[in-house]
Amino acid sequence: MKKRHFDVETDGFYGAYWKCKTGSGCAMIAMIGDDSEDYLARTSVKWLHKLGVNVMTMSPGKKDYGHHNYPLERIEKAINWLKVHGNQKIGIVGASTTGTLALTAASYFEDITLTIGLTPSDFIWQGFMQGKKDGCKEWPIDGESLFSYKGEPLPYMPFCYKHPDYWHVIEKETKRTGDMINSRKLFDDSETAHPITEDEMIKIEKIHGTLLLIGAEDDVLWDTAKYIRRMKQRMKEHPHTCRPEYVIYEHGTHFVFPESMLKTMLPVGSGLFVKLAFQAARKYPEECRRARLDIDRRVRNAVAEWKSAERD
Repeated sequence: MKKRHFDVETDGFYGAYWKCKTGSGCAMIAMIGDDSEDYLARTSVKWLHKLGVNVMTMSPGKKDYGHHNYPLERIEKAINWLKVHGNQKIGIVGASTTGTLALTAASYFEDITLTIGLTPSDFIWQGFMQGKKDGCKEWPIDGESLFSYKGEPLPYMPFCYKHPDYWHVIEKETKRTGDMINSRKLFDDSETAHPITEDEMIKIEKIHGTLLLIGAEDDVLWDTAKYIRRMKQRMKEHPHTCRPEYVIYEHGTHFVFPESMLKTMLPVGSGLFVKLAFQAARKYPEECRRARLDIDRRVRNAVAEWKSAERD
């Protein structure tokens, strides 16, 4: 696949543009994977190309696997580039932390008219870094948010655990449950210690076009089902123009990817990988597979309907 690479220093954002061979006036900003050109990013491009859209993959930066004070201006600059280069309609999709980024960006930039958040939160939390530090693989950064705009960190929920206790809590829960990673206690305890304020909530009522929120009750990274329900309630309380769809599965784990996307990522053993990653997938493999099949249908339909309204 041919691509055009973008760097922060020269272009104002880190990413790669992958033009659909069939030609399209629609583009999705996809934030799947740790790097805009890694294996997960490339497979998400292949999957989205089959839906007939151009793709701009984005990530914080080369070998920057954390999320801390990520400037929303980078999304803004990518949107402007996409518009100049023939894309009349722009969507965004993110999973996990980037699911939260997708919602936040869409609430700021009205050019985004399709927003897909997989296992997102409804609030912004403290920024974190990943790597190796004092025997820890992840740690919070004091005074930094997940995202920033116009040089200022966005208001965020602080974690109640500092380094190195932050990672030790995750490590202990992961060992206790047998999951690949389990950080739910970190988020639950932090919200108990610091109830989310209105400033820290994502203003999803400002999102334009179509909004698709997907999560599962058995997500062990955070309580995305609770967060999605809060977003549904928020929409009832605030005027909005977007068309929201809220989908919560009893079983689906944190990997609420469309089934065919997961199979593109892992042609052999995709189901086994999810089972190895999460205890819930080992207990309810068929229920998780059915959830992914339904997610597949919903995401495809959302993109198809969005594309068909291209000239509206």
